[in-house]
Amino acid sequence: MKLNLTNEKAEWREQFPVNWPDDEYRSRRDFTRLLGLTSLAFVVGQMWIIGRNFIHKRDERFPVLAITTTDDVPVGGFKLFHYPGQNDPCVLVRLAQNNWVAFDQKCTHLSCPVIPQPQQRRFFCPCHEGVFDIATGEPISGPPRRPLVRITVTARTGQIYATGVEQGEV
Repeated sequence: MKLNLTNEKAEWREQFPVNWPDDEYRSRRDFTRLLGLTSLAFVVGQMWIIGRNFIHKRDERFPVLAITTTDDVPVGGFKLFHYPGQNDPCVLVRLAQNNWVAFDQKCTHLSCPVIPQPQQRRFFCPCHEGVFDIATGEPISGPPRRPLVRITVTARTGQIYATGVEQGEV
């Protein structure tokens, strides 16, 4: 093959007539159009996610789960259970004869398990010494700033049922 170092047009340029400076040129209008379409795609994607989450939360139904009988937990006692799924530890506390509360057992700081201490009217998180009110789940001291997630419970015919999850502020 003979190398052409003169100003004559190479044979391959005739077969592939690409003007590289013109081919790589992007006008401001083209760049703005690309930027606008990309932004529009991001906005549509975010709206899709928000809409899907809104629909999912509205259709979310929790199962009714029998936790225990009223005779199994004395006043001032507690019982551990899982709700709504098997990987969701919760604790049921009997505060008075007809006063039951239940909360997610995960601390809202770093998800350590909280320990119910009904005699001191608190839940205690041993990881960072966080303390929650046993009746409301509100943080009293320590690093946690958000309340425990409340599980709604109902007492019927001597049985205690978990009926839902109250989503607090996130």
